[in-house]
Amino acid sequence: MRVAIVGTDTGVGKTVVTAGLIGVLREQGVDARAVKPAQTGFPPDDDAGVITTVCDDPDAAVCLRYLSEPLAPAVAARREGVDLSYRSIREETAAVLDDASVGVLEGIGGLHVPLADGHEVVDLVAALDCSAVVVARSGLGTLNHTALTIEALQRRNVPVLAVVLNQYGGDTVAERSNPETLKSMIDAPVLTMPSVDRSDLVATARERLLPITDRLGRRSRTTA
Repeated sequence: MRVAIVGTDTGVGKTVVTAGLIGVLREQGVDARAVKPAQTGFPPDDDAGVITTVCDDPDAAVCLRYLSEPLAPAVAARREGVDLSYRSIREETAAVLDDASVGVLEGIGGLHVPLADGHEVVDLVAALDCSAVVVARSGLGTLNHTALTIEALQRRNVPVLAVVLNQYGGDTVAERSNPETLKSMIDAPVLTMPSVDRSDLVATARERLLPITDRLGRRSRTTA
């Protein structure tokens, strides 16, 4: 099974959610593995490294390309003189996804981030026939950003498994009201994930992301 963890923007917590999901599934005995098609801002940014650290397993995630500037992959590659081929990224990502019972593609920034050769992140998600989990901020402004992201996925016939409002604390009226408001706007479960230390991430995901991990685990067993 293939699933993509996509974000409404950069820095919303895609890696946190990916690491939590992979960690829970692997502790349940599911062969789950994440793939980052391209990592920009490396170092210090290393999303695959975060996932393998959280899971305490070097096989939990892999990154296919590393670029140093913290920019869209297509832009960073052009500035660094790197030949970034969309076809190669698509084929290599597909190979990693198919090598696991549950293959998880972690997106890069938002859906319309330029990836390579005129293609965007959403093109890769759709081409690989992934379902999607949308990660969004919890506070003010997330209703619009989340709705637009889901519209973009629906236009490409990408099923949305859930929305995760990350770093949820319920400290503002917007945060407290956003989950219920989103549920009335979209046809997908809306979950909340609080800010947690890496050491507590898998345990928190086990509780907060249960509807996703349960669904992925059941699908992996029926397709095994």
